[in-house]
Amino acid sequence: MIKRWIVENDVDNKESYPQIVDAARILQQNEVVAFPTETVYGLGANAKSDEAVDKIFKAKGRPSDNPLIVHISNKNQLKELVEEVPEAAEKLMTAYWPGPLTLIFQKKDGVLSEKVTAGLDSVGIRMPDHPVALAIIEEAGLPIAAPSANRSGKPSPTTAQHVIEDLEGRIIGVVDGGETGVGVESTVVDCTGTIPVILRPGGVTKEQLEEVVGEVSVDPSLKEGKGAPKSPGMKYTHYAPDAPVWLVDGTREDVQRLVDEKRSEGLKAGVLTTDEFAGDYRADVVFSVGRRDDLNTVAHGLYDKLRAFNNSDVDIIFAEMFPEEGVGLAIMNRLQKAAGYRVIKP
Repeated sequence: MIKRWIVENDVDNKESYPQIVDAARILQQNEVVAFPTETVYGLGANAKSDEAVDKIFKAKGRPSDNPLIVHISNKNQLKELVEEVPEAAEKLMTAYWPGPLTLIFQKKDGVLSEKVTAGLDSVGIRMPDHPVALAIIEEAGLPIAAPSANRSGKPSPTTAQHVIEDLEGRIIGVVDGGETGVGVESTVVDCTGTIPVILRPGGVTKEQLEEVVGEVSVDPSLKEGKGAPKSPGMKYTHYAPDAPVWLVDGTREDVQRLVDEKRSEGLKAGVLTTDEFAGDYRADVVFSVGRRDDLNTVAHGLYDKLRAFNNSDVDIIFAEMFPEEGVGLAIMNRLQKAAGYRVIKP
């Protein structure tokens, strides 16, 4: 049975601190522990140890050619891990660290486990904006590799219960700090070239990045889901519930017609929509993921609702689409991955 440390997000709380220390000691022993960040729950291990990192891949069932993000608790830790800090990275760190932003640097050889970087000469690093995550990393005194704490390919976990559902019997424990905030993972930005490149959209938007450093490009492979795994979590289909997901590039009437067709075939159909339109559909299961007039609510609720379909016995899921602006770029990236890039254009 997974050990569950329930903590207050006020880590100075006397009842929480011993549990933070307990979790940190386990990380020092090259075991894996799940903990909350401001985005999703991460599955942490000592980023310097092949033995520890192997346990991440084994617990998740994650392909070993998929690199991991390294989490730190203060900027001073960067000096040990990277060759240099480019000017653009320095500006972005000042603006958005701690926060949901991962920056790609040229790594220093011989410091991190090669398994963390999957053979690349670069490494993704971030400083999470969550008091529990920062306290655990600081107490462990180690850089912590921490992908999302779910079985590979499934929706990322935004609660400790999600972690337990996926990883029971596979890890020692989870630090339960309640529900996470942002809901989608960090934005990954490659700072090793002349112009910063978004390799994975996330909690910090392209527009916000450009306010700080000017021009920012987007990796064209995001659209097709092809290419080498330059960013953690972007090579394989991810975020998928058990039933197949289809994105519908059309009207609500188009979605309803598709639902009716499947139900006429004796299948159970689900719809992923928003608060504004949830009452418009006649389907076996209708889940609202948030409000279309505030896409931050959609980002926050996306993984929870994708997981909820697994308890509904639907045979197929039709999902509405969103404008790819602001956090909508991250939402659509995750939905495209969940759907395996399947889009119906009625």
